[in-house]
Amino acid sequence: MDRKSLPVCRSFLKDTIRQTVDFSKTDQSLRIPPPPVEKPYSPDAKRIDLPPLETLKDMKGIDLMTAIAKRESCRTYSDAPLRLEELSLLLWATQGIKFKLDAGHALRTVPSAGCRHAFETYIPVLRVTGLDQGIYRYLPVEHQLLFEFGVENLERTITRAALGQPFAGDAAAIFVWTVIPYRMEWRYGPAAHKVIALDAGHVCQNLYLACEAIGAGTCAIAAYDQTAMDNLLKIDGEEEFTIYLAPVGKKP
Repeated sequence: MDRKSLPVCRSFLKDTIRQTVDFSKTDQSLRIPPPPVEKPYSPDAKRIDLPPLETLKDMKGIDLMTAIAKRESCRTYSDAPLRLEELSLLLWATQGIKFKLDAGHALRTVPSAGCRHAFETYIPVLRVTGLDQGIYRYLPVEHQLLFEFGVENLERTITRAALGQPFAGDAAAIFVWTVIPYRMEWRYGPAAHKVIALDAGHVCQNLYLACEAIGAGTCAIAAYDQTAMDNLLKIDGEEEFTIYLAPVGKKP
């Protein structure tokens, strides 16, 4: 253990940095427009409409107390595919937009510091009814999936990027959250990064509970090959990079 580095690492968990930031000089205070709530995409890109939220209300679920009591990390999945309706529910539960305030702010199903919501959701799809294998990105404003590209041997590739954890490649779909740090830095400057990490926990907990409601399981993964995962998604690793992932599959 490198004890010399521990104070620096521990300081990330504290909020003392907030006392050193001149918030009058953040981009928000300087009246620079906020970054958009979702990454742009080509109008010619292939998009898939997800089942609307009104239809999801008819899905049989369980009560909240039962979902909390049953919540567990699941690393074994059946071969059954996820239905598109189920994927739609999971995406809405983790990053769905309830109300768009303006181009840079939106109220979602999860809390976020300053309503900044710094994440994008990518879905490497292996077994989802009606979808080809490949990499998709969730468009929360439109409640659609954007098809990004196909990947050969996706199961093997995702497993390698997850440091060889085999259950990642056994899942029906993998939720991979990337962060665009500037969305939070725009408001908080150098104090942005702790709250980004906290926000990731809010998102993944909703995934756990929503999975229980549909008879699926998930297991959060924080140990992965950063470069391999970023390369898999074709993101730059600086202005956007992977921060968290969670495979999802139906329980055996």
